[in-house]
Amino acid sequence: MSTTTIAGHSVNVNDEGFMTEYDEWNEDLGRELASMIGIDELTAEHWEAINFLRGDFAERSETPTLRRVTKVGGIPTKQLFVLFPKKPAKKMAYVAGLPKPKGCV
Repeated sequence: MSTTTIAGHSVNVNDEGFMTEYDEWNEDLGRELASMIGIDELTAEHWEAINFLRGDFAERSETPTLRRVTKVGGIPTKQLFVLFPKKPAKKMAYVAGLPKPKGCV
């Protein structure tokens, strides 16, 4: 693991750039992380997904998969692909400051 600076904050990240410490994340970091992967503005729908991921992770200590976000979080898969194009599970986890999900489905 290494440390990097994002949005003026020193954070711990793994080799792929995913944050490794849950408590280091904040909304400013989320906005900056989104910008770093080409999402220029986080809408209320983005925040709904991000907040679900963080809450679910806090309860289960595991990053939710795309299927779990759809089934338990109630956000349709098609909408997740619109909000986080191409690889929504990885991108949501990245922006939410969580580890990459194990098995992205």
